[in-house]
Amino acid sequence: MRTSLYALLFFTLSLVSFTSEAGFEVGKHYVELGVGQQASADGKIEVREFFWYGCPHCYRLEPFLEAWLEKRPADVAYVRTPGVARPWISHAKAYYAFEALGITEKVHRPFFDAIHKGGQKLADESSIKAFLADYGVDGETFARAFNSFGVRTQVQKAKQLNFRYAVESVPSVTIGGKYKTSASMVGGEHQLMQVIDYLIEKIRQQR
Repeated sequence: MRTSLYALLFFTLSLVSFTSEAGFEVGKHYVELGVGQQASADGKIEVREFFWYGCPHCYRLEPFLEAWLEKRPADVAYVRTPGVARPWISHAKAYYAFEALGITEKVHRPFFDAIHKGGQKLADESSIKAFLADYGVDGETFARAFNSFGVRTQVQKAKQLNFRYAVESVPSVTIGGKYKTSASMVGGEHQLMQVIDYLIEKIRQQR
């Protein structure tokens, strides 16, 4: 019993010290969700980004995420989930069509670039199809994926996740299904990546 008490005291003091050193506060830099599992199906800590291709703040976050993904810890899984406000549904369907066709890594950033650098709206099936032609994607193949039952199912799941995690704006990031944060909460993209790392470590210490 005494050993267990000492172990609990050590863990508590370590967590308090870690929190104090990081300087991040619940309710200010992140919120507790209290709704989900702390790990993905394979036991990894899940970092889930909610985004919309038309969002300039999401676009600004992309290079920070790309740099972070290059050094992502082995025990962390990264997942994208599109926002599902009514005007965003075409982009949500496009994202899941990219996933179904296995071309996400090829076209994800260029699609963002075309909207935010190229001034293209890419807000409907025909314009997205024309964009993908430059990347060797057959139009009819894309159309079948875009309008498929599988993509519609994924969009419905995204709606459930957006609701479950109370996503009110994008980009928002959830960590371990337990915490949610955003660049607007912490003061910028660089700070957001620091908070994500902090919350990952926080979950590790809770295991």
